[in-house]
Amino acid sequence: MADKKVVLITGVADYWGACLASRLSAEPDFHVLGLDVAQPPDKIDGLDFVLADIRNPVLVELLESENVDTVCHLKFIEKAERNEAAFDHNVMGTMKLLGACAEAGVRKIIIRSSTAVYGAFPDNSAFLTEDMPLRGSRQYGYNHDLLEIEAFVNGFIGQSPQTLVTVLRFANIIGWSADTPMTRFLRLPSPPVLLGFDPMLQLIHEDDVVGALAHVVLNDSPGVFNVGAEGPMPLSRLLRLARKGPTRIFHPLAYRSLKFPRVNKVEPRRLVPIEWDYLRYPWVADLTRMRDELGYSPAYLAEEVVREFTSQRHLKEDAGGHYAFACGEQYLRDVIERRQRAKSRESSS
Repeated sequence: MADKKVVLITGVADYWGACLASRLSAEPDFHVLGLDVAQPPDKIDGLDFVLADIRNPVLVELLESENVDTVCHLKFIEKAERNEAAFDHNVMGTMKLLGACAEAGVRKIIIRSSTAVYGAFPDNSAFLTEDMPLRGSRQYGYNHDLLEIEAFVNGFIGQSPQTLVTVLRFANIIGWSADTPMTRFLRLPSPPVLLGFDPMLQLIHEDDVVGALAHVVLNDSPGVFNVGAEGPMPLSRLLRLARKGPTRIFHPLAYRSLKFPRVNKVEPRRLVPIEWDYLRYPWVADLTRMRDELGYSPAYLAEEVVREFTSQRHLKEDAGGHYAFACGEQYLRDVIERRQRAKSRESSS
């Protein structure tokens, strides 16, 4: 282990941390150290697990004693409603973690963020670049906390120029296993949309999220990068591909609904997992830096992301039936096409 780079992954008991740990454990040159407040639900071969909170004041001693080279920070409590406990963990926890990294001399830090930090506005550029101001809405808890985290990370980079920091801003993540705002939105029986509005949306497959995280662990790429699949699409097309019939709502009523009192102790924001502005105005990120500087290309096109999610949903709902078989055929065709594109990229590089 002495000649291996030590990678510490926070949130290893959660989906993203567990997936990345599984991916990196197969790399011969890396020793994977997992950190969380609970054991991972499934055994991960090669994972060296430590039961600890990112806010623990002794964390700096762990980083020093283990000679940690890279910290991949994936522990994030994603709540629609603004929550003091979530804020303390997400924002204050990130601040304490980065402080410990600087004190311990950690060489590289990776942060998972979202393109939602740009905000959704009628005057948005067709493609939002990484240097544009972050105007994201703070009404939903997860957006509010991400904006606070990015503001702190930006200051941290200026104060700790010796630390290599990479921030990945992911587009709407879709996948059957991932619990994300867009996945929860598409699981609604009849997703709500705003009457008269059809914004362009950008997507990324859950496997490509893990792939991008692994890529920046294996390769030094300091800076901020938008990460998404090629081929953004209007919300209406997304719902058609997902075979969902939307519920159309007059937008003043939609915004007013957020002020309604709780129903059966449920916050209104939890009923609609994506904030209304993001279903009203465009927020498509520019992917030039992802391709040219990061050197990463997602395996899935945006349409393939939705088709696979839809086919998996129907396969689970109608396992073994003729409809499931038809979906399976389409899924396999998508896999073949995707593998051919990947081989073509490898041969041309």
